Amino acid sequence: MDRLDVIALGGNAILPAGKAGTITEQVAITQTVMTEIAGLVSSGRQVVLTHGNGPIVGNIVIRNEAMKATIPPMPLDVCGADSQGGIGYMIQQTLRNVLREKGRDNEVVSLITQVRVDESDPAFKNPVKPIGPFYSKDEASRLTRERGWKIVADARRGYRRVVPSPYPIEIVEIEVVKNLVRHGTVVITVGGGGIPVVFKDGRYEGVEAVIDKDLASSLLARKLGAERLIIITNIDAVYVDFGKPAARALPAVTLDEVKTLFRQGQFPPGSMGSKVQAAIEFLESGGRSVLIAQPGDLLDAVEGRKGTTIRRTPTDGT
Repeated sequence: MDRLDVIALGGNAILPAGKAGTITEQVAITQTVMTEIAGLVSSGRQVVLTHGNGPIVGNIVIRNEAMKATIPPMPLDVCGADSQGGIGYMIQQTLRNVLREKGRDNEVVSLITQVRVDESDPAFKNPVKPIGPFYSKDEASRLTRERGWKIVADARRGYRRVVPSPYPIEIVEIEVVKNLVRHGTVVITVGGGGIPVVFKDGRYEGVEAVIDKDLASSLLARKLGAERLIIITNIDAVYVDFGKPAARALPAVTLDEVKTLFRQGQFPPGSMGSKVQAAIEFLESGGRSVLIAQPGDLLDAVEGRKGTTIRRTPTDGT
């Protein structure tokens, strides 16, 4: 699929930090991002979209906890599926409307997607991903005792549940995605990193975990044979010495160069680390380039004017 872009939208591309989270805000922000993506589609690129769900699935979990005395709370995999459906609906409706305004009739569909992980993944013994509301010390002790959750102190704001973040190894619905793409459909898939499942005794089963969205998007791009992976995040470019006086952006870098910087610890976990790891895995598997940019800069990044472009070799174009 020589002209295929897999575009991973960070949760901030839908609900930035500091916003109230109303549907009006979410739709307005999505409209801006989808206008850029419609520009790519109109230029003749095929597009598959993924998205984060961080702020939104957290709100779903908070609603779970707030109403648990009235409505039985759902497990985390079901909450992830809920977020895939809600966010996917908003993206597909908005993008289809924007495409129609541009005179295009592309089909757009969101797909509830499972992503298989290994039940022996070391992440299950070391949960690190914060999820849901903050609790008092007494609440944290009770929930640990009653539900078996791991709850840790979080930046002096209280106590918060942490869950495993296992590595994605299979996209269960990948053949469905391929068939849709072959027919020219814009597919929204692997939302929130996908619904984490394990395969045991001939059956898929959901697990209480959160998969990194960028690593899942890289896996998707590799399985689709995409030419380009685009990661939209809340930082305008990839930086070395980020947060220090000597910080500098990297407009363009090769795979070998970024691997060296990665080994040097320039991209720590929890910030740019997983994005750079996703880029490395994609390029090492044959992808031509990776773009990392912030919302609003997508089309400029495609032209090399903004963001960071990582190429497999210096001669690979975007």
